[in-house]
Amino acid sequence: MGLLVKLVVLYWVLRLDLCENEPAWFQNISTSIFNSSGDFLFGGLFPINDLTSNLSQNENPSDVQCDSVDVIGLGLSLVMKYTVDEINATPDLLPNIKLGFETFDTCSQSFIIVKPSMLFLSEGNSGQVRVMCNYTDYSTRVLAVIGPQTSEMVNIVGKLFGFFMMPQVSISYGATCDTFSDKQQYPSFLRTVPSNQWQAQAIVDLLRRFSWNWVAVLGSGDDYGKEGQLAVSMLAAQYSICIAYEAIIPGYGKTEPTISEILDNIKTAAVGVVVLFTLPSSARAFFSEVSCDALSVWVASSAWSLDNLVYELPNINRIGTVLGFTESTQMLPSLTSYARVLLTRLGEERGNELRMESNESGYSHLENPCPDCWNLSQDNISIVTQPVVQRKAFSVYLAVYSAAHALHQVLGCNTTSCQKGADSKVYPWQLLQVLRNMSFEINGQQFQFDSNGNPNIGYDALTWIWSEGNVTFKDIGTYYSSLKINATLITWHTNSTKVPKSTCSANCEAGQIRRVKGSYSCCYDCIDCREGTFQNNTVDLQCTDCPKGQWSLPRSTHCTSATYYFLSWNSYQTLGLVLLAVLMLTCHGVTGLLFLYHHGSPLVRAAGGPMSALTLIGSIGSCASIILFLGQPGDLTCRLQQPVHVVFSTVTLSTILAITLQRSSSRLSILRGVGSGMVVLACCGVQAGLCGYFIQASQTLSRYLYNIDVHFLTSFLRCPMEPMLGPGLMVGFNCLLALVCFMSTFMAKKPPNQYNLARDITFSTLFYCVVWVVFIPIYTGLDDKSKSLAEMIAILFSNVGIGVAYFMPKCHLLLIKPDLNTEDYFRTYLEASPFPPEKDQDKQQ
Repeated sequence: MGLLVKLVVLYWVLRLDLCENEPAWFQNISTSIFNSSGDFLFGGLFPINDLTSNLSQNENPSDVQCDSVDVIGLGLSLVMKYTVDEINATPDLLPNIKLGFETFDTCSQSFIIVKPSMLFLSEGNSGQVRVMCNYTDYSTRVLAVIGPQTSEMVNIVGKLFGFFMMPQVSISYGATCDTFSDKQQYPSFLRTVPSNQWQAQAIVDLLRRFSWNWVAVLGSGDDYGKEGQLAVSMLAAQYSICIAYEAIIPGYGKTEPTISEILDNIKTAAVGVVVLFTLPSSARAFFSEVSCDALSVWVASSAWSLDNLVYELPNINRIGTVLGFTESTQMLPSLTSYARVLLTRLGEERGNELRMESNESGYSHLENPCPDCWNLSQDNISIVTQPVVQRKAFSVYLAVYSAAHALHQVLGCNTTSCQKGADSKVYPWQLLQVLRNMSFEINGQQFQFDSNGNPNIGYDALTWIWSEGNVTFKDIGTYYSSLKINATLITWHTNSTKVPKSTCSANCEAGQIRRVKGSYSCCYDCIDCREGTFQNNTVDLQCTDCPKGQWSLPRSTHCTSATYYFLSWNSYQTLGLVLLAVLMLTCHGVTGLLFLYHHGSPLVRAAGGPMSALTLIGSIGSCASIILFLGQPGDLTCRLQQPVHVVFSTVTLSTILAITLQRSSSRLSILRGVGSGMVVLACCGVQAGLCGYFIQASQTLSRYLYNIDVHFLTSFLRCPMEPMLGPGLMVGFNCLLALVCFMSTFMAKKPPNQYNLARDITFSTLFYCVVWVVFIPIYTGLDDKSKSLAEMIAILFSNVGIGVAYFMPKCHLLLIKPDLNTEDYFRTYLEASPFPPEKDQDKQQ
């Protein structure tokens, strides 16, 4: 007995403590949950009951039975009562005005919703709808209707309300079809939830966020599902997302065979992500047939993402990952406390015999929307605590408050009074005008309707979390104009526990393009971009050619300007040639000094005297010309490169030719002295003309680089040689001089017991001709770098031949056998006369 007393005391203490935290107006809550009298009435249409009769067997309208309570619809109808009571208890919005409401059941059926809709349209309390030509001064039973729940219901009564210009604000998850944004068809329609078009965009952005481009889209057989499915499919196509399969889940009849076929087609399409834009009933029917090992990603529309019809299915936690959207909302912290007080009072009144009798009196659904609600008590608090009602409640709350704020403006109210009293005439069209242009604040957040009657509300993205068989919901992001997702909050129920892939083909790598196969743009082969082309964008279907002057390697994502390298001073090939050139220049320099020292000796005079200096200068200049082949070339360098070495070689060969012709025949004595210089000038003049032709006919290096057809990233840069006729004529002329020198040596006899100058000329000119004749076929088969090296080698070797064969014997004589440097030993070349007969020579010996 003592324990019982303690429990009773504890109960009252807890109850008193709870009451201390409740608003004072909770003490005046009416237990009439579906209607309340007031100066101005709002109507409510809620799916309080579910259909229980078989429509196919009905013979007349009275056979329709709605005898199973829809706890979600009932919970949302209590939200409307809570909102009206709160407005009346806080008179800042409608001071000295009492707001009333009437709530009716729609049973989610068209033939049920028409009855209360017509009642709302009746004149005053007459219960009759008058037929008039002008309804401007027609005063309806209610000023605004909160509801109905679905797009199908709006489609039935929306135009009817619009005819009377009655503002209609849809509740929570209802009436999201974008069709209702058309103000010509639905002039008085407004809603507190976003349209399907916004939701479709949010879903497509979610697919893009995780790179899912191979998906299935399913819709329910009503207006909501069909429009949503179409909107998702059309938007997906704009973002290159392929709909591998789409279907409609039937809403009536035997659905199992159709759903089994849908599941087989989804499996055949090998998609990893399925979008379900359906009502809760269709989603439940679908998932009832889904096998437990279907580890897919299911994208839920707002209609079923929080609905217990789906998440309470057996083994639903084994279907995979569920991502969904629900309207952005605010929690109503006092709603649960309010419902607890209300349900407690209803429970306390349960023993009242009058209530029991009223349940048995046979009232219709129009008079008693919920016949089974007589036994509600605190035990039924889950009606408002379940997640779907908690999240959807704000839509109803906002709908009632928007109509109340409009009435506030129509009545000219401030925080203390209204210009118009409770007995004033207010028409629905007046509220509609205000609602279309109104902006108001609720709980610190600003709200308004756009020109199409849509609110400035987005979506919350959520995921289902399973814990010990129970489902909870975790927010993972938001959508308002753009999607913001925190992917780290998602637990992926896949074999790898990572973000699943849902693509027809694997992503191509950098430098590859997609070659579509089949009829879907998301199914493709990856093709490498060949050299000279590149992948410009990841969505390109063809490789892009490189612009002029640029090139690329295979599988490139960009082109680069061609780069050039040249013969540098520090490479081992050029160092070897430079050392050889330095050696040759040193030898020529030593030879020049030696000849200068012995400038009056018979040997130097026989070798041409001052003419031999020109021979040495030509050889020195020809050897030194190889520096024009080293380093980065320029326009001036390329202009001088070929002419310099051939002109110096011409000087050398022309002086040797002049000396050769002097001793070849007595008839050529005219070529002595000034005549020798004329020969040299004539040969150099011809070569200068050929060089001028080459310079005029060839293009500059700058022009050559501008016109070059680039097929490389890196290439050796050498001076342009086109046309080849110019260099061929210049080198050919020098070879002709060498050949004439060579042939001229056979015109003179060998002087007995004297120096054989013809031998030096023969071997030096022969070596020169051989070097350049061999050079030509070798040159044509080399690459650009090797061509430059080969030309440098030919220049040096041709000069080596002249130095070794022509000058070295003379230097040997001057240094090793100076005793032979006599007039007698060089008499023939000094006198430049015919050789004496052999017999005379024998006598002299």
